[in-house]
Amino acid sequence: MTVATASTGQGLGTRVGPCLSGFGQRHCVRSTAAPDPGVQLAAFAVSSSLFALFLYLTLYLQNYLGLSPFAAGVRYLPITVLSFLVAPAAGVMLSRVPARLMLFVGLVAVGAGLLLMGDLQPDDTWTALLAGFLVAGAGVGLINPVIADVAVSVVPKEKSGMAAGVNDTFRQVGIAVGIAVWGAVFVAQGSHKVHELSTGTPLAEGSRPRELVEAASSGSLPQALAALPEPARAAASTAARAGFLDGLNLVLLLGGVVSLAGAALALWLVRESEIDREA
Repeated sequence: MTVATASTGQGLGTRVGPCLSGFGQRHCVRSTAAPDPGVQLAAFAVSSSLFALFLYLTLYLQNYLGLSPFAAGVRYLPITVLSFLVAPAAGVMLSRVPARLMLFVGLVAVGAGLLLMGDLQPDDTWTALLAGFLVAGAGVGLINPVIADVAVSVVPKEKSGMAAGVNDTFRQVGIAVGIAVWGAVFVAQGSHKVHELSTGTPLAEGSRPRELVEAASSGSLPQALAALPEPARAAASTAARAGFLDGLNLVLLLGGVVSLAGAALALWLVRESEIDREA
């Protein structure tokens, strides 16, 4: 009896497994490919960056700019519309363009969009986010169909449910980790800014810088200011709002870096040769 290797698969996919030869017969065993690490990291990158940062962008729209929940939701339409328009085109491109290249371009667009959002100034309106919304929305529309397709196309059909579950887990964990990490960074940076602006005054003492940033982000800044002496309220309001913006700009910058890092990993790690889209 001899042992050899043979390729199995159809269409674009190739899976290699051992073959046993003996007694005039040849039996090939199909390999059990693991979920593609590049696709999972791409899902984690977009979830922990843009999707997790939606929370902090919503806080900006509602609690900093004072928009109602409905009005804030309307401002997200550029992302939704661009994603809706680009996704069908991405589905058509799947059979013609390498998946890892599409993931790379999509994650670069998401990262660029976050970087475009990350220089907010005190007198800006929501339109300061518009360019970033459009670029990031196009990136999301390009990424989602590719992730959904490749996640289940690199494993045998009988393991497609497992692969889809792994991909969904990476998405959910990415959002959870992103919200937690960005929240810690946001409050720490904002508190530092408040302390810097109010050095030498009672506002810089103890936990007050942190409390002011948390009040600005939760929409309870008027109540927090009402508890302060009248002469200190204007300075406290200015410092709290400046701290909020400083923290938000930093997490948007870091979110953009995470997305760009995910783009590089997707380009490097996606197993293009194992993708099998045969129905």
